[in-house]
Amino acid sequence: GDQPVYLPIDSKFPVEAYLRMTDAEQKADAGAAERARRELLNAVKESARTIRDKYIAPPYTTDFAIMYLPIEGLYAEVARKSGLCEQLQREYRVTVAGPTTLGAFLNSLQLGFKTLAIQKRTSEITQLLTKIKGNFNKFADLLEKTKRRLDDASANIEDATKRYYKIDTLLGKADMFSLENAAEAAEKDSGEDHTEHGA
Repeated sequence: GDQPVYLPIDSKFPVEAYLRMTDAEQKADAGAAERARRELLNAVKESARTIRDKYIAPPYTTDFAIMYLPIEGLYAEVARKSGLCEQLQREYRVTVAGPTTLGAFLNSLQLGFKTLAIQKRTSEITQLLTKIKGNFNKFADLLEKTKRRLDDASANIEDATKRYYKIDTLLGKADMFSLENAAEAAEKDSGEDHTEHGA
């Protein structure tokens, strides 16, 4: 809905294991360096598990989190371990980022979310246009029916007008007929009156 969805980002720095590894490498102690490296990688895995259990809580958060390793050498060591980053993503839903990759990763996520939002809006617009098209077709049908009714009404008015003129003509003839009859009757009455007086 309108609620924010948070992206968990946790900074982890297993400093002791990292310092032991770099110190052993500087002393050219291969065995100690390898032990420290395994300890470091195990600490990174444990940190990923902690991030998953503590911070990933959909739908309030994304279904993944970012583990930020703030030292470039530390990030490079984790990234160099074959399959480790993929394992952290697969098992713990945690993506590892370093100082040079975090900004680019966040930018790509933002672009991805914007693309999803645009796709969602596009789908809504498509549905709206489909509804508009359906309503427009119904509107066109209604206009056609209205036009037919108006044409019928116009024809009826024309017929009524013609009948009015016919009726008016007939009424005029009827009036003339009535006037002629009235005149004849008046003349007849007048003639009868003269005859009576003469007698």
